[in-house]
Amino acid sequence: MTEKIQNSRRGFMKTSAIGALGVGFVAASEPVLAAAIETDFKGLKAGEEMIPVGSFQMPAYVSRPEKSKGSLPIIIVVSEIFGVHEYIADVTRRFAKLGYLAIAPEKFIRAGDPNSYGTVAEIQKNIVAKTPDAQVLIDLQAALVWAGKNGGDLKRVGVTGFCWGGRITWLSATLPQVRAGVAWYGRLIGEKTEGNPRHPVDIAADLKAPVLGLYGGADTGISLESVDQMKAALAQAAAKNPAAKASQFEVYPDAPHAFHADYRATYREGPAKDGWEKCIAWFKKNGVA
Repeated sequence: MTEKIQNSRRGFMKTSAIGALGVGFVAASEPVLAAAIETDFKGLKAGEEMIPVGSFQMPAYVSRPEKSKGSLPIIIVVSEIFGVHEYIADVTRRFAKLGYLAIAPEKFIRAGDPNSYGTVAEIQKNIVAKTPDAQVLIDLQAALVWAGKNGGDLKRVGVTGFCWGGRITWLSATLPQVRAGVAWYGRLIGEKTEGNPRHPVDIAADLKAPVLGLYGGADTGISLESVDQMKAALAQAAAKNPAAKASQFEVYPDAPHAFHADYRATYREGPAKDGWEKCIAWFKKNGVA
């Protein structure tokens, strides 16, 4: 295994067969706040790895403790629509500080570079819409295969994701390898398309792992009605599905969308810190730690 050890937050560059994918924060993600959290590299190995998905090489940002005994619990971190930029890389280091092997795969790599577009609408049209759920789940499974060969414990797998990645977290909880998921404000309902044939509300009965949903009551894009729809779907599936029965929601009444994104104006310190504590506790409770 080859591993690049990064010595600065600005050092992370995504690279692939199509060239440099971007450095720093994605342009369309709003002006970056000066208060963005920076997790240092002390005691960690962190940097880019290439993960084989069949004959394709998928870049991923990987963080782990520099010194560890035995196999490490695995956390897959699924990005927002902006891809694996500095914020997501930092989140992997936060998990590594807690003893996890944290992997953030660049799942948009086939569609292009989110940083080449200046607006969210352009990213949705040109990147997200061209990234089908089926391929995303194949990429996630490939990341787990890689993790199992590189110091990860495949009996202790958790998935967490933000916004777009929050929706993917719900879908990933249908995979047999996953022990628990934590979905940060991921969309729960939506139009069914060829690339998105099912949404979280449709897969409650298929869950293999319990999911903790962290949502904002002031989220203008994800309604509390959709949260109630998901709760109803979980309740209906609960009689025959222990994972559906064990899934839970935490709704922060005054929090907007992306309240954990510390580099954006939507960041809310209280809900973000509480949600992070609940995230860590959830993984411990469900056998990932």
